[in-house]
Amino acid sequence: MKEKILIADDEEDIVSFIKDFLEEDYEILCAYNGEEAIEKAKCNPDLILLDVMMPNLNGYEVCSIIRDIVSCPIIFLTAKHEEQDIIRGLTIGGDDYIAKPFSLRELKVRIEAHLRREKRSYNNKRARLYFGDLSIDLKGNKVYFKNEIIHMTKKEYKIVEFLAINCGQVFSKEQIYEKIWGYDAEGDASVVAEHVKKIRQKISEYDSKRDYIKTVWGVGYRWEKWSM
Repeated sequence: MKEKILIADDEEDIVSFIKDFLEEDYEILCAYNGEEAIEKAKCNPDLILLDVMMPNLNGYEVCSIIRDIVSCPIIFLTAKHEEQDIIRGLTIGGDDYIAKPFSLRELKVRIEAHLRREKRSYNNKRARLYFGDLSIDLKGNKVYFKNEIIHMTKKEYKIVEFLAINCGQVFSKEQIYEKIWGYDAEGDASVVAEHVKKIRQKISEYDSKRDYIKTVWGVGYRWEKWSM
């Protein structure tokens, strides 16, 4: 079965151009505005190519909304090259950022790299990790407190998973950034602290008595070992 890619861009020529290049290897879904992209995201694509500068709902807004629907990689396509734009896109749940105009060959290589990473991540997982009443479903990419899901963005979940699998080990922000965002990411490791803050806030709504992610001042973060 072919992997499914959603292309969302208000410029129909660009959508058609990318579709023609990719459809031999992938099943292609197309959306031409933010609202349509949100609807098509419910079809569970394996990867999303998302234009930033769409009318009504822009790519950043779409990404924030669909992160509650999908956990697949999202690659932003945009003519905006400023550092703050890149950081914003990666912070709200994007996985990669490619500037227009771009090479179709480069785009395809990035798509293949993200899909390979997703497969490796899935195949290497154990079933579930338990830390008292908090558990991490490594196959379903979900965090639970008792039987309730703690809703997280893909990046938030990946940080939790990475730290929890390596429970007790300290990682710097730079190490976490390279692991979760990738070595060739164009953002900044400072986004890790903001993600950790949001993770703590979400977990504390269910369990305010325990700090699962500890800050090791001057070094980084570690997931606390559980003791009864």
